[in-house]
Parts: sequence; structure tokens; C-alpha cells
Amino acid sequence: MQHSTLLSVRHLHTWYELRQRAFGRAGSVRAVDDVTFDLAEGETIAVVGESGCGKSSLAKTILGLYRPTQGEIVFQGQPIHAAKAATLRWYRRQVGFVQQDPYGALPPFMNVHRILAEPLIIHGIRKAQREERIREVLEEVKLVPITDFITKFPHMLSGGQQQRVVIARAILLRPQLIVADEPVSMLDASVRVEILELLRNLQRVHRLAVIYITHDLSAVRHFSERIFVMYGGKIVEKGKVADLLRNPLHPYTRALLRAIPDADATNAETDRDVPPGEPPSLLHPPPGCRFHPRCPLVTPGLCDMLEPPECEPEPLHLTLCWLYKDTKP
Repeated sequence: MQHSTLLSVRHLHTWYELRQRAFGRAGSVRAVDDVTFDLAEGETIAVVGESGCGKSSLAKTILGLYRPTQGEIVFQGQPIHAAKAATLRWYRRQVGFVQQDPYGALPPFMNVHRILAEPLIIHGIRKAQREERIREVLEEVKLVPITDFITKFPHMLSGGQQQRVVIARAILLRPQLIVADEPVSMLDASVRVEILELLRNLQRVHRLAVIYITHDLSAVRHFSERIFVMYGGKIVEKGKVADLLRNPLHPYTRALLRAIPDADATNAETDRDVPPGEPPSLLHPPPGCRFHPRCPLVTPGLCDMLEPPECEPEPLHLTLCWLYKDTKP
């Protein structure tokens, strides 16, 4: 079944300008540096990569929390990147946000009822509809019986229950897109699977599109349809989950997959051949390919001097790497 495009991101840049008190401008942190992709209605994509690669900056720019330095964000045909207040108000009703830290995401001085009523009040939902909607979403996120939770404050809830309230708030206005930024990384291992299953079920029931930000490649195969791998502010590989996990193209993606812990004790001594070194500085990124200082397959005079083109070695499986320079998208 063919789905229409919900979100289009074109050549998106989000740079943070740094200033020194006595000397003025010190440079720009290139958190998101020329990112392009489309997201279909009801589709789930995972954006993976090391900490500091630009995943969260990409998410917050898509949410409209940051203004892009350059590029376009188009949602249902409406430009968002330079939208006025009325359009942004409409857009923020269409997009829900699930934060990484549930306790930090919830106002400590509000109980669950007030937390969920707040966005409904802001968007002009009448009181009778507000009460009905609050009960609906609490049932959907399995915070039942409702009377046990609706008057509680965040500190009275477990981490998993707090994140269920955050998810309830994210779906409260019946959005079409959810951006989930590391939604289970702050939770106990015992409840992570429950929260991911909850998100997946809500996505299916409401036909939500989801952008799932994570550094954990081991979880995405059960949650996403496509994977985007970010490194140094760029998407270096993107493709369907099965294709990318079966045949990772970019050397960085291969390193990420080798770094996944193996539950088989007989493989404990296996050399995972993870490249040495640190992620690149986004204030002073290296020339050429961002990964070349750590890449075991680097070609001197090429990878360290020229940015690689986007190549398509397999159908709908794209990568930024000089190894595939003869295959064009």
C-alpha cells in the first residue's frame, strides 16, 4: 500500500553559534549538517549514532524548538522552517514529543490530571472533551485504574509510570507524528521492552509516523521500518532495517553493529574490531569524510580531502562513502 509523504526535510543545517566575551564570534557547532529525507504517513524510522552525533538536534529542529540555520522542513505541504506563529501552533498540535528523561519532562508541581489538561486548555478544547480525552489516553497507556494515578504528582510514580504519562501527553492532541528521543534510555531494563511495545501498539492503532532517536541498534529491528545512521552531523547511511542489518555499507555502521553486546558467552573473547579514536569535533569537523580519521578503509588523498557523494549500491539503500562512488542514487 502506497503512503503519501508526511514530512520532507531538505538540506537541513542546524548550527549553534559560539561567542567569546571579548573577541566576538568564535565559530559554529555544526550539529546538523546537510540532512535530507522523507517520512511517509504511518512510517517509523530510527535515527541511530553515538552521543554527540546530532540526533537530538535533528529531532528538536524537526519539532520546531530550534530554527534551522539553512534548509527546509515541510509538513503536509506546509513549510515549517520559517513559519509564522499561527502555522507553528497548528504544527505543534500535529507533532508529539517523548523526551528522554521522564522526570525532567514533567512539571513537579502539577499532578497527572493538570499535566494532561494543560495542552488541551492551550489548544482551546472544552472542559467536557478534556475530561473524556484525559481518560482515553490514560487507558491507552495502561495507567489504570485511572483513579489511582490521576491525582498523583510525578515524584509519586515509578520511572516507567512517568514515561507513560509523557507518552499520554504526546498523543493527547491526536498528532500524526511522534518524535521519541531516547525514550527508554533512562528506564530500568525491566520496563524498557514494555515502553517500546506500548509505543509500537499506539503507532499501529493511530497510524502514527514515528521518528525514534536512539544509540541502541539492538532494539530498532523490532520497532522501525528504516534506519538512518548519523555521524558527525550527517546521515551516512539509510535504508530498510532488514537490508541495513544484513549488509551494512558504511564502515561506521559496521562498527556500530560490531559494538552490540553479544548474549552468547562463547563469543566474549571475539575481537569486535571497533575503530579507535573519538567522534569528530562539530566545531572543527575534519575535511572530507567525517569518519576518515577512524576509518580502517580510508583512501589517502580522497577520503581525507573531499566529501563523499551519496551512493546507492542497493535499491533504496544509500550511503555517503567513496567505496561506492560508481553507484549513484
